[in-house]
Amino acid sequence: MDRLERVPAAREGCEEEDTVISRAPAPTTRARGSKERLIVVSNRVALPNGPHAGGLGQAMRSALSKVGGVWFGWSGKVSDEPMLHVRREGPMRCLTRDLSPSDYRDYYLGFSNRVLWPLLHGRLDLVAYRREALEGYLRVNASFADSIQRLVRPNDMIWVHDYHLIPLARMLRERGVSCRIGFFLHVPVPPPQTLAALPGHEDVLHAFSAYDLVGVQTAEDATHLRDYFLHERARSPGGLTVPKIGAFPIGIDADAIGASARDATGTPAVKRLGESLGGRALMLGVDRLDYSKGLPHRLRAYSRLLRDHAELRERVTFLQIAPPTRLAVPEYGRINRELQRLAGFINGRHADAAWTPIRYLNKSFAQSDLTGFYRLAKVGVVTPLRDGMNLVAKEYVAAQDGNDPGVLVLSEFAGAARELDGALMINPFDIDRCAQAMHDALVMPLAERRERWLAMMDVLRRNDIHGWRDDFLAALESTRAAIKTAERGHAGHDDRVAYGPIRWRTPASSTALTVTPRSAPAT
Repeated sequence: MDRLERVPAAREGCEEEDTVISRAPAPTTRARGSKERLIVVSNRVALPNGPHAGGLGQAMRSALSKVGGVWFGWSGKVSDEPMLHVRREGPMRCLTRDLSPSDYRDYYLGFSNRVLWPLLHGRLDLVAYRREALEGYLRVNASFADSIQRLVRPNDMIWVHDYHLIPLARMLRERGVSCRIGFFLHVPVPPPQTLAALPGHEDVLHAFSAYDLVGVQTAEDATHLRDYFLHERARSPGGLTVPKIGAFPIGIDADAIGASARDATGTPAVKRLGESLGGRALMLGVDRLDYSKGLPHRLRAYSRLLRDHAELRERVTFLQIAPPTRLAVPEYGRINRELQRLAGFINGRHADAAWTPIRYLNKSFAQSDLTGFYRLAKVGVVTPLRDGMNLVAKEYVAAQDGNDPGVLVLSEFAGAARELDGALMINPFDIDRCAQAMHDALVMPLAERRERWLAMMDVLRRNDIHGWRDDFLAALESTRAAIKTAERGHAGHDDRVAYGPIRWRTPASSTALTVTPRSAPAT
């Protein structure tokens, strides 16, 4: 049975080494041959039935349940007296700790979301750098490192996730942690010149070199990050180690999403939506409220569609779900107000007494209801201006009825566009082309819809979330041997081996494919 404990974060040791955080000797003094565990570290932890318990959470929890280990991160709580929370589930432990108000302000809002998020999405105009925010970011990463140092064993593998925790491996190395540490960046990587525009980028981005393996979403992302390091190494007097960088496109559990969508057709929320349409075609967008998602461009394209194709009026409804997040960051409040004005303008211009063209909802829905909404939608609209992958695009495809599938309209700037060739690709800045793609999706014949859907489902099943996880961990497992081989063959050479994109898994295979080290990343 799960058990939840709380202890002050300032005194987080206890007697049971594998239960909370031990005050045992430093990792290098532990007994050799201890069982290998996986330690996952992320900004937030996906607790069972929690708001972050999606496909990634399920994949991590599955791996931790098999090999044993710990998932460590922020609890989502802000407290003047931060506490450590411990949840036990068989061989797995979920450890979460609160943030102080100053840490939340500087680490989370200030640097992670007002500096790194816009930077990595290529929005230098929105970067609001403050030295105090950088100091808070480094301070929280150091506190995470202190906690993890106390629980890690020599044979463990540590897997760190996303931009909130880039310096963590460097700080762990400084504390004597020598086990394998991998990192996966879920967001895109801009060109080297953009990365170098970050004030104090050496304090943050150079820390990637402390990881044994850095995973990104696409080959383009891998090239950008590697080029940044090659440039930095050339201008660094003492030289700079180039980390191993690999493209590991994240997937979903397509069959589980499909089963959820079928089961959801009878839920109250899905039934109400279907009945409310009155036979009209549903176009659907589901996005976290964020300026990177291209939501104003999407609504303008829909308005253009209604203007140019009068025959579609009263025959289509657009449902845009955009749960608000990070509203303490000014840019998010501004985008919400802009979207409300746009939705009001579209309805005021095109609606009549019996038809509302667009429904704009600032609220969250359960994942089970969302998969049912996906299945109802004749067109799924995903138009980010820049996105690492975009799993909504994949979930929309997986949720479709194969006998009568909908059509995906997808931005070419989403990582998912590298895989989902069956989508109608658009440039979200081209409003006319977006509107035309929406029209083409609505009138596409069944035979073409099925052909496109089958091609995309083949990709989703071959590169699912579990294969992504296994491929990354297999590559991380192999890094130590690769480093030793490189050191023997190239003494004094500090450029590490890089990995190209992971090959697709075959549908019948459940074994992760071997990743062959290469001397340069694929482009």
